[in-house]
Amino acid sequence: MTREVVIGEVKIGGKNPLVLIAGPCVIESESSALRHAKELKNTARKVGIPFIYKSSYDKANRTSLKSYRGPGLKKGLAILKKVKEEFKVPVLSDVHCREEVKEAAKVLDIIQIPAFLSRQTDLIIAAAETGRAVNIKKGQFLAPWDMRHVVNKIESTGNRKILLTERGVSFGYNTLVSDFRSLLIMKELGYPVVYDATHSVQSPGGQGERSGGERQFIPYLAMASVSCGVDAVFMEVHEDPDSSPSDGPNMIRLDSLEDLLIKLKKIERVVR
Repeated sequence: MTREVVIGEVKIGGKNPLVLIAGPCVIESESSALRHAKELKNTARKVGIPFIYKSSYDKANRTSLKSYRGPGLKKGLAILKKVKEEFKVPVLSDVHCREEVKEAAKVLDIIQIPAFLSRQTDLIIAAAETGRAVNIKKGQFLAPWDMRHVVNKIESTGNRKILLTERGVSFGYNTLVSDFRSLLIMKELGYPVVYDATHSVQSPGGQGERSGGERQFIPYLAMASVSCGVDAVFMEVHEDPDSSPSDGPNMIRLDSLEDLLIKLKKIERVVR
């Protein structure tokens, strides 16, 4: 059994129910963030799934220099703080450099280390030393058993609030695949395991100056991950993915989320 990680009123791991981590890929505006947070919270509550809001204040790893990155640290954190206070939900966002960690930790309940940075020791240590929960996305280049080194880095600070996220493995150029053995192998490290069902269908750089994706496969991968006993499902969700400035092709539509969550709950009941 995995360790229980408590984030506000949400408990992940142990014998606790499946958790949803969801939101638009990047913060587009305050009104958009508040609108999405409200709908996501209401949908999750209706289905009976604990909810954590996710959106990035800065997407520093975009394919093109011209791609939209978000409102930035100061404005983005202010928006996430408003989401947190207005809807009483924990918030999660990516941190890309050590210099941002201290400010981000004043607002974020979970500091997320992007997959491309999952071996950046100084960044990981700085995030862990805040005492906040740390969600590490397994690099597309890492084997699941190599995540024990990441866990050791965080544990060295005394922090045990650790989440491990699978988001697919590089398979040739512009393609990711999910090896579901990874979920079971990472569970052996003793911490809650999250499955990122949306980035796992991404085609990195697949559209030249931007990433592509195959959102039609998201529901099937999400259901498969729950059948493997994951502790949380991570999904980027948008009211109109095709108009999103970031990761639209691999985001799920907001109006389709409820039906998928109902299916995930049914599978969870069978598995547990």
